[in-house]
Amino acid sequence: MSQRVVVAMSGGVDSSTTAALLKEEGYNVIGVGMQIWDFSKTEEDIFGSCCSPRDVMDARKVAERLHIPFYLLNCEKEFEREVIDYFVSEYLMGRTPNPCILCNQKIKFDYLLRKAKEFDAEKISTGHYAFIERDKNGYVLKRGRDRKKDQSYFLFNLSQKQLSSIILPLGKYTKKEVRKLADKFGIGVAEKIESQEICFIPDNNYPEFIKKRLPHKMIHEGDIITKDGRVLGMHKGLPFYTIGQRRGLGIGYTKPLYVVDIDLKKNLLIVGESGDLFRKKLVAKDVNWNIPIKEREEIEAEVQIRYRHRPAKAKITSRKGGLADVSFLTAQRAVTPGQAAVFYKRDVVIGGGWII
Repeated sequence: MSQRVVVAMSGGVDSSTTAALLKEEGYNVIGVGMQIWDFSKTEEDIFGSCCSPRDVMDARKVAERLHIPFYLLNCEKEFEREVIDYFVSEYLMGRTPNPCILCNQKIKFDYLLRKAKEFDAEKISTGHYAFIERDKNGYVLKRGRDRKKDQSYFLFNLSQKQLSSIILPLGKYTKKEVRKLADKFGIGVAEKIESQEICFIPDNNYPEFIKKRLPHKMIHEGDIITKDGRVLGMHKGLPFYTIGQRRGLGIGYTKPLYVVDIDLKKNLLIVGESGDLFRKKLVAKDVNWNIPIKEREEIEAEVQIRYRHRPAKAKITSRKGGLADVSFLTAQRAVTPGQAAVFYKRDVVIGGGWII
């Protein structure tokens, strides 16, 4: 019998084409949708938002066209615990979270891998643009061929066990080629637009979402100050701001001002000019290494501090307790606590952690 693989199908062109490619290659494909958010709580089903009811319907139609079974898993409790609670708590701690990374690790891979065993499947697959290969040290995560779509950044913290169980067929294709493949397969989603916002905040109104989920007493107004201590105005609560933010500060000044630091203990929002945003160092926690490395060992690599950030050369020193010190050769703009710092050697992800 052909090998059975569970494909996470969101209804978009990437996951749909993934299912079609694997079936063409001879796999026994099972499509699975993941209901992670109750959209009935919102006023409307926003078109193009990931995992909405409309997307689930599209995924089911694709499965029908491919003549593969399709199941819908309710993951709302897991998503609430692993992603939503993390998202809110990070903002409460003055950090800017990246929920897509946690969703990939905890829901799309960890949870889905456990569920795959119930379908007697040893492998799962998604529509991520990245490569997984095997070498003498284990499994290696690499950038996808399409650099504009490369999603290896979001997968940096996958374990060796997870990497060994994942198939990523889109790593060798460009987005344009994937759309052409979708058209060839006749699955009806070749021209579907991509989701741009976080699935559980389709209107992109982060402050309002956080307000609804935090007790009012946990949000306090405070001073907006310059680096030298001059008070320029009042902030609405530190969870509503992020490093590098310019809009929505509600203050006037002779030059554009940006959030350059957040002082949680003193409840201060610190602002400065664009040049004040640059940093040469960061510390990362919960570092996941994909290469053998010793404590206090120093290596040279490129470090990416946001999804759209151009990787920068740096020296990285491993420390005990899952920490790492990163020193950039040139200062980088808006190094933001809560975001991921991912380490690369050419196209290979050698590690990564969370900026603190």
